[in-house]
Amino acid sequence: MEALTFNVSGGFLEAIVRGYKAGLLTSGQYNNLTQCETIEDLRTQLSATDYGNFLANEALPISTSTISERALEIMVDQFNFVRSNAVEPLTTFLDYITYGYMIDNLILLITGLIHNRDIKELIYRCHPLGLFDTMAALGAGNTPEEIYRNCLVETPLAPYFRECMSSKDIDESNIEIIRNSLYKAYLTDFHTFINTAIPGPTAENMSRILSFEADRRSINITINSFGAGLGKERRAKLYPEVGRLYPEGNNMLARAEDVEQVRQACEGVMEYKQFFDASSSGNNHPSNNTSSSANLLNGNGDDDFGGASGGVAEDLEDRFFQYEVHLNKQAFLQQFQYSVFYAYFKLKEQEIRSVTWIAECIAQENRERIHDFIPIF
Repeated sequence: MEALTFNVSGGFLEAIVRGYKAGLLTSGQYNNLTQCETIEDLRTQLSATDYGNFLANEALPISTSTISERALEIMVDQFNFVRSNAVEPLTTFLDYITYGYMIDNLILLITGLIHNRDIKELIYRCHPLGLFDTMAALGAGNTPEEIYRNCLVETPLAPYFRECMSSKDIDESNIEIIRNSLYKAYLTDFHTFINTAIPGPTAENMSRILSFEADRRSINITINSFGAGLGKERRAKLYPEVGRLYPEGNNMLARAEDVEQVRQACEGVMEYKQFFDASSSGNNHPSNNTSSSANLLNGNGDDDFGGASGGVAEDLEDRFFQYEVHLNKQAFLQQFQYSVFYAYFKLKEQEIRSVTWIAECIAQENRERIHDFIPIF
């Protein structure tokens, strides 16, 4: 059995270590939330869960963005608690979890700096798990060369930048190219780390999770590139070099010209084939492809190259979120391995999206769609 070397202190950390649900909302608690008539009722119901009185000091009326922000603060505090009790190799494993958030934050900063936005305002909008000490130093650069140089010197993602791009790539038209190039390097590096440094149950579980994440990005990149002027050769260079579609499926995706050919590229993986079958059924969950309450009833997909396939991509993304939840729940079936840490925080993130969706439906009196979320357990 894989040995774990970290300090267990506190019921929350011990619950995660032993593979328990560790405070995630149950189906019964979700049902109670959907019965609420007002945001005040929702606050009362949440106070009876592990969220406790996290909204007690908020003046009415409470906005859905405030609910999302305060819930995220709890998740970040939990992550920092685990991180403070960890030793190697768990410390590095937790650092890798933050790199994905750092990439999104860095793209936000680069986009803002190109448009001469204030660095303090940009940092405020960043995801807290992706913050790093030298973010403010990036604001010293305004030209592409300065931004690139600062990224190489001041960020933990410097190896990915050095591997993926040059200063000539720092341009508004290349923002999504930069994002996906960084994610490609990150996922490949993370996959290599868990298979070399933490072999055994952790590597087995995380390989499944990371392989799906890589394949999801490859599919999204392909569909969102249709009609966007992104050449097939350049598109192929963005696909992560890990995953169940790699390499044959990725080669087919690189040649795809429509969604039907994307479906054919995924037919070799039964779970992925079902995504396309389900996406044509009309049974979707529009809340799960969003990250902020401001966009909850509109949709906001990732990897947007400006193509004309947004509706298809959003429908598939709903299926992807459901399968991601399934994979992360499977990590709890084995005790004393590190993948439960990754799985817990990803499930917690989905839970926050679901709670925010319910709150938004209550606030907008749109109860017909209040059940359009993914319960965890």
